[in-house]
Amino acid sequence: MSNSSPTYQPFQLDREQDYQRWRSAKLDNYSAMAADAVVPVQNAAALSLAEHAAIMERCGKLNLAIYTVTGEADTDKSAVRALGRQFGLETLDMNLRADEDSITSLRVVEAVAGTHYIPYTNRPLNWHTDGYYNRLNEQVRGIVMHCVSTSASGGDNLFLDPEIAYLLLRDENPDYIRALMRPDAMTIPANIEAGIELRAAQSGPVFSVADDSGALHMRYTARTRSIEWNSDSLTHQAVGFLSELLASDSPCIIRHRLRAGQGIICNNVLHKREAFADDAAAGQERLLYRARYHERIRGTGVKRIMNDEV
Repeated sequence: MSNSSPTYQPFQLDREQDYQRWRSAKLDNYSAMAADAVVPVQNAAALSLAEHAAIMERCGKLNLAIYTVTGEADTDKSAVRALGRQFGLETLDMNLRADEDSITSLRVVEAVAGTHYIPYTNRPLNWHTDGYYNRLNEQVRGIVMHCVSTSASGGDNLFLDPEIAYLLLRDENPDYIRALMRPDAMTIPANIEAGIELRAAQSGPVFSVADDSGALHMRYTARTRSIEWNSDSLTHQAVGFLSELLASDSPCIIRHRLRAGQGIICNNVLHKREAFADDAAAGQERLLYRARYHERIRGTGVKRIMNDEV
């Protein structure tokens, strides 16, 4: 990590001029780009220069891109890994239910169906960012998620850029940002199974800013059983505003049902998944590979929004 701080800091509340400059650039052509988030690629493991540039353009603007593989190359776990490496995603985040290679196979698993591990059921998965319960020095900043096979029905994904959430919160009331940047804004209770503590309670901010790059990072979950919010009234107002935003039909929210051969690469954007139904007899059972990384997508810091050198 660099010892020097970036001179351009739009996410600092005392840098209003920087914020207004960034805000204008962020919103410019945002809706048009969000409506065109899908990039066709021949082989996810070996992108062409044009394919790489198209994905980078969307990640730079939206903090995400959806790709669809049009060639015949199989997109297995090694291809998912290769795709991430082309964007500087290297350090995989290991979690309790990841596979041995730290890439998780997301499917309905009967052994845990009915438990609180909703990603392994067909139940709806509410708004969150991945790894919100991680230690602050092991945050999930980048994600690649690839669809191997889709469900018979349902399972739509919704996505919202955390920078847009920040922008709308700050425009409504800058003190909302101040509250959500507090180091005790949210606490994730300890994970205890069968009397054994698998993970200690984790407290931290919702929004934080990287010292070296000035990039914004967000931790959030809409689940009520998995979080304790600071009792401050301003924090609760901010969380209420965010909840209303996520429940709205805002044009900034991207909806997409991943089909077989499609995937998403992102800077851990806010996302949710609707309920779905599999049909084993028809061979329609939802399976996704998910790789979580401790790095952001290389070259997607605040300077890129301003068309500066990264």
